[in-house]
Amino acid sequence: MERIPILVSEAQPIVVEGLEKVLAGHPEFELRGSVSRLSEAADAVLALRPLVLLTDQSAGLNSITRFVSTLKNTEPACHVILWANDLSEADGMHAVQLGLRGVIKKSASVDTLFQCLREVAAGRVWMEDTSQIVGFLHRREASRLTAREREVVLLICGGLKNKQIAEKLGITAGTVKVHLMHIFEKTGLKDRFALAVHGRNLPGLRISEESTAEAASSQPDTTSQPVH
Repeated sequence: MERIPILVSEAQPIVVEGLEKVLAGHPEFELRGSVSRLSEAADAVLALRPLVLLTDQSAGLNSITRFVSTLKNTEPACHVILWANDLSEADGMHAVQLGLRGVIKKSASVDTLFQCLREVAAGRVWMEDTSQIVGFLHRREASRLTAREREVVLLICGGLKNKQIAEKLGITAGTVKVHLMHIFEKTGLKDRFALAVHGRNLPGLRISEESTAEAASSQPDTTSQPVH
């Protein structure tokens, strides 16, 4: 089994040493290197090609989110996890909204850390308490979706791509992108991965595994012509 390559950005050497010991010899993970400052991480990502970057919060949340935005353009295959000493629920949600794929506290157990690494490496969004995301969505009054937006959410949860969604709904792929933009704005979710994971919990939606499978396998509506 190919191991998941990891890079850590951590200001405290003793923490890095502890992580090295935890990951040493583990069959799933490979710690490829470490940097002491986030400003050094960009070059390290390009050189070491990690799938996951685990970063402390010493650079500050604003600097971290700016780094993540830049990283998406230079090395989109690398996903960032914020490894925090202490972070409020609001800041954690804000970090996820701005592009981080995971948020975990340093006080979490080793097994919890492993779970976070696995989920983020697989392209999913992870938080230690997923009810934080659900609760956040239910508190947002703007998260009332239109009927068409709910259809898009249903198909995203069924694993369909934009082109497939367009064919099933009789609209253009560009229109699907517009619907997704509105959905992200209303729900606070950052991307289609987060939507696929948490879409079933959106207010007003009752999405089951059966309904997503049925929607994904249904035939396209050929009675409608694509619209812009």
